Parts: sequence; C-alpha cells; structure tokens
Amino acid sequence: MKPVFPFIVLAALVAGCGSVTKSTEYTSAAARSPQAALEVPPELTNPTIDDRFAIPDPKTQTTFSTYSRDRGTAPATAALGVLPAPTNARMERAGAQRWIVVKATPDQLWPILRTFWIETGFVMRRESPELGIMDTDWAENRNKIPEDIIRRTIGRAIDGLYSTHQRDRFRTRLERGAEAGTTEIYIAHYGADEVWTSTSQEKTAWQPRPSDPELEAEMLGRILVKLGYDDKTVLAMAPKAADGKPGAPATPAAPVGNAVLQNNGAGPLVMNDSFDRAWRRVGLALDRVGFTVEDRDRTKGVFFVRYVDPEVDLKDTSKLTWAERLAFWKPTPKAAQPQYRIFVADAGTSGSKVEVQNMQGAVEATSTGKKILGLLYDQLK
Repeated sequence: MKPVFPFIVLAALVAGCGSVTKSTEYTSAAARSPQAALEVPPELTNPTIDDRFAIPDPKTQTTFSTYSRDRGTAPATAALGVLPAPTNARMERAGAQRWIVVKATPDQLWPILRTFWIETGFVMRRESPELGIMDTDWAENRNKIPEDIIRRTIGRAIDGLYSTHQRDRFRTRLERGAEAGTTEIYIAHYGADEVWTSTSQEKTAWQPRPSDPELEAEMLGRILVKLGYDDKTVLAMAPKAADGKPGAPATPAAPVGNAVLQNNGAGPLVMNDSFDRAWRRVGLALDRVGFTVEDRDRTKGVFFVRYVDPEVDLKDTSKLTWAERLAFWKPTPKAAQPQYRIFVADAGTSGSKVEVQNMQGAVEATSTGKKILGLLYDQLK
C-alpha cells in the first residue's frame, strides 16, 4: 500500500490556495466495469502506424527541416485539431445562467471537452457531434464521503466499499455563437438523491434533485482551465457585476417577474427578454428539465425535442445489477417519446414568447403541452 502522508500534505496545500474548482472528485460506477477499459480518446479510435520517432540514417547529414519535409510530417497539434493555449475565451452571464464563448469551431472543441469529462471521472453516455450535445453517465462525488477515523486510516485501501447518497451527471451543449467564428458552451447539471422508501429503512429509491447552478459554473471554470487558462485568470474573468472587467462582460440580472405564463397555463409563455437572450435561456431550461434536443434552427426559433422523464431515467440506470450492466448487447426498452417543437419568437419591445407545438407546427393544446410549458416556466420565471 502506498504511503498516505504525501497525499494528505498535497490536499492541505491545495485547500489553502485559491482555486476555481471545489472539492469534487467524481467516480462513475460504469468506469469500474470491464467495458470502461475500451474508453479511449477520439484521436485513438482509429490507430495507425506512427513513425514520428523513426531514426534517420546516421550515415547521412540531415537537417530537421529536410527530415520533416521528406517525411511529410506536420505538428501533432495541427493533426489533432488541438487549440493553442490559452484560447481566446470568456465567460458570459445572464442572471443565474452562465456560458463560455470561445473563438473556435465546434469541431475543435469537441475532442477537448470529451477528454475533459473522462479525466473528471465520468463515462460518456450519449455523444451527438451533429447536434453538439454530449451527456455523461451518473457518477458520485467521492469527496462527499465523510472522513471518519476508519476511512482516514484503512478505508483508502477498500475505498470502493464507501458510497454517497447523491449522484450527478452533466450535459454539454455546443452552439455556434452570434459572433462570427465563435462557439458557445453550455453546461446543464442533473442531480439525484437516494432516499428511504419506507419507515423501516429497508429499501431505497433514487429521486431527482434540483439543478445546481453553482456546480454548473464550477464545471465551466474547470473547462476554461482545460482550455489553457490558469485558476487566477479564470477567477478574474468570472462575471460578478454589471460593470465586469474587460474581456468578461457581465449582463445585469434578469428583472423580477421575467416570465409570465398566460391563459391559466395554456400559454404562450411571455418573456421580458430579447430573442437572443430568450433563445439561450430556453435552450438551457430544456437541458435542465430533461428534454432531448434532436435538432434546432435558430433562424426560425425552433427546438425539436423529446421529453425524458427524469424519474424513469433514474430507474433505468440505478436498478441494474452487476450482471445486467455486463449484458451490454441487450437493448434497454424505452417508452414512446413523442416529438415536439418549442417555438421562440420575437414579441417586440424587447420581449419574446414561447409556445409548444406539435410536429405540424400547430399549438399543442393538450395537457402535455400545458405540462411542458409549466416545466419551462419553473426554470424561466
């Protein structure tokens, strides 16, 4: 067993320094399964013979420029599409919502963000580059486990026996920015708590807990660090007031009563925001509530979505046995998920309206449409 003392000293030093990150150390249950060993970065999925380290003939005199030209090599960073560090990025804020604007393309950012989540301790659950959406699987924050005397001494050797009653997962959404050549990065958090289902405390069940905007902001800060910024720079660029520092413009907080659900919940949902801001806020609200965004058209103000019930989602992922997790060849039965259109339109005088429509473009006047509007209102009010 490795000595524990150096790690304790390192943890104490980190705790005493200002940092953009909190004490989060995620571990996914799926990461400990045999399938997780097959998880590799995207640039390694199609391995090829790499002769970058081939030794030239010692009998000949070859300069590095001639050697590189003859072999037709290019810098590794260019081949992998890696961004220069630090990247031209900034964090924006509108009320409680935050996002990153990066001077880069989604294709450049995708492998970096994917690697970030894997390094953070998550397993990728869904990856849709064409939609700019990646979802992690559920994972627990190991640093939330109480540090009792047993765990501080011999518990580290059998750390897998310890667990928390909370799980988290995240959605990352990439969208081309309003500024030419930029990409906007959004993070949505999903939480779950394990609760007793009986007074005798014999059985437990997982239930959703509200999204944590501060945890979303923390992950955005850690992504900026991944893009090449140090902690001090990230903390300085984080918008804190309406007169934020250069390079990190802060938007004033949303006014009270920002959204009004009209006609006794039947809609439309009227927002006191311009179209650009309403589009961003509705997109993040859809992520937080649990909608699967299958397509979007910003020019027409339409999100094409399917609703996934968080409770059904938790039941599917948390009740699998070890043997069932290994049976990856068996498809998981899913309930039917009808598709809807979330329509965002400019309502004039710096206002916008949101409607739920069916796939034919007509207003969804059913109880389902009313429920969807109510879920969005809870996030936008």
